[in-house]
Amino acid sequence: MSPDSLGPELLALAATVLAAVLVSPLWNRAARPGRRLAVRTAAVAACLITAAATALLWVNRQVEAYPTWAGLLGSEPATAVPAASAGGAGTGTVTTMTVTGPASGLTLPMYVYLPPGYDRQPATRYPVVEALHGYPGSPAQWLSGLHAAAVLDEEIDAGRMAPTVVLFPYQTPDPALDTECTDLAGGPRAETFLTVDVPAAAKARLHLRTDAAGWGLIGYSAGGYCATDLLLRHPMEYAAGAALSGYATPGIRVGDGAENTGYNALWRLAHLPPPAVSLYLSCARTDRAPMRDTQALAAAARAPLSVTTSYLGGGGHNLRSWQAMEAPAFDWLSTSLGRPAGPEMGRVAVPPKETTALRPPGGGR
Repeated sequence: MSPDSLGPELLALAATVLAAVLVSPLWNRAARPGRRLAVRTAAVAACLITAAATALLWVNRQVEAYPTWAGLLGSEPATAVPAASAGGAGTGTVTTMTVTGPASGLTLPMYVYLPPGYDRQPATRYPVVEALHGYPGSPAQWLSGLHAAAVLDEEIDAGRMAPTVVLFPYQTPDPALDTECTDLAGGPRAETFLTVDVPAAAKARLHLRTDAAGWGLIGYSAGGYCATDLLLRHPMEYAAGAALSGYATPGIRVGDGAENTGYNALWRLAHLPPPAVSLYLSCARTDRAPMRDTQALAAAARAPLSVTTSYLGGGGHNLRSWQAMEAPAFDWLSTSLGRPAGPEMGRVAVPPKETTALRPPGGGR
């Protein structure tokens, strides 16, 4: 059983209940005052430790920051990626690759979604989307919590999305360190890794479009901030980005004050020429901070930057809301990026760019 599975969480919950039940009979068990204090202290400590373990395992199960026990205990990198999985006929394939980044100095694993027919069409150059996760979290949450591979299969099969390669990179070498996809002063250069090393490694090993028109970004929560920020900062590398419940500013200190200037999307739109890219902003109306920032970004945008907004009437800052936003965001990205290019490809049916309908949370998928 892995630490992000249900089994350890249930065992920890059972231990919590047992510790609470044993408090009463043990409370006056020892006759001597000194020993009685020690027993009571141990009983209370057991309750607190098991309760904390249950809570932490529940959180880890939601965000999958530590997918293996070795990563949790520190005997191997917490960024270990499970083995590749291949889809059946008509479905895409999820595989893995290691990105060794000469520009950033980071070496991290990455999931890769290859669309149906990828291996049968070696001359085709596919559009690419980098999918960025929230914090705490890992790329595994895209595949397990948000079921990204199944969503992509369905959208491609229905013709709402062109066949697209999707990259799911790690954004930090340490699950306890939130980089917000920035180059931290004196710390990991996550921005460089994501915008230089990841594209270079993918282009070297996969048959992809290499022009900016074929590359996009998507992210949820902190990853939504990343998608917005990296798109505005790197318009020569990406043509479009989609932020789900994202923010306009990083939730950390970069170390040199850049969180207030260059890494602040609102500051950039107020002080720098807007880039000629397309941005999709989606959130639940009841999710206060993302709703505030989404409206502020839309109001600050000016040509040639194009901004499309779409809102959920209910929901919040959670997986159910992101599941409802996910497919429409991928569809929108597909209409905003270049199509697969190659002799084997026929015409690809895609929806009009203006579509912004969202499924209600918990419905449909």
